[in-house]
Amino acid sequence: MFTGITLPWPWAYPALEVIHIIGIGLLLGNLVLLELRVFGRGSALPVPELARLSLTLVAIGFSLAALSGTVMFATQPGDLLANRTFTLKMLLLFVAGSNAALFHARQSLDKLDGFARLQMFVSTVIWVAIIVLGRWIAY
Repeated sequence: MFTGITLPWPWAYPALEVIHIIGIGLLLGNLVLLELRVFGRGSALPVPELARLSLTLVAIGFSLAALSGTVMFATQPGDLLANRTFTLKMLLLFVAGSNAALFHARQSLDKLDGFARLQMFVSTVIWVAIIVLGRWIAY
C-alpha cells in the first residue's frame, strides 16, 4: 500500500542513523542534566540559565532525530506502519510531547514542585522507552 523512497547513495541510511543517534544523545543527555539539577545535584548552577542552555540543545537534538527519523520512515513506510513496536514508539512520542507541553504551560521550571519533579522523571522514563523501542524496531 505504502511504497518507500529509495535513497540515492549506499551510505545515506547509515548516515541518517548516525544523525538520529546524535539527536537522541543531545535530547536525553540534556534532559537528564536538567533533571539532576532540579533534583538537587549541582545546586550552585542556577536553574534558569541551565534550563535555557540545556533546553536549546534538547530542541536541536529533537529536531535532528525527528528529521532523520522522518527520512528513514519514508524509506519503508508500509513495513513501519504495520509494526506494533513502531506504533507504540509514535504513541510514546506523542505522550512525551504532551508531557513537555504541560510542563512548560504550568511554568514548572519556576515552581520546581513535586509535580514538576514527577513530570521530569516520567519524561526521562518515556524517552528511555522510546529509545528501547527504536532499537527494537531496528532488529
